[in-house]
Amino acid sequence: MKHRIDGLDKDNFVYSYSLVEGDALSDKVEKISYEIKLVASADGGSIIKSTSNYHTKGDVEIKEEHVKAGKERAHALFKVIETYLVANPDAYN
Repeated sequence: MKHRIDGLDKDNFVYSYSLVEGDALSDKVEKISYEIKLVASADGGSIIKSTSNYHTKGDVEIKEEHVKAGKERAHALFKVIETYLVANPDAYN
């Protein structure tokens, strides 16, 4: 896969990037753009808010099951990262 960083706002904890090459893209999808935002939660932790935008080639309609499968893969990746960071707090301090 090939990603392109579109924006980084350290003050507001927002990271934007696009998937521009790879198996996740079919011949119908030009790119998938993501925005990840971290916001404070009431219990002192953080909440991850993620937005995905699919940019299709022409008038192609993306099926809901395709989007759902992508969300599930992203959620699994975030869980792996979260588990690692909780177990290794020195990795990010």
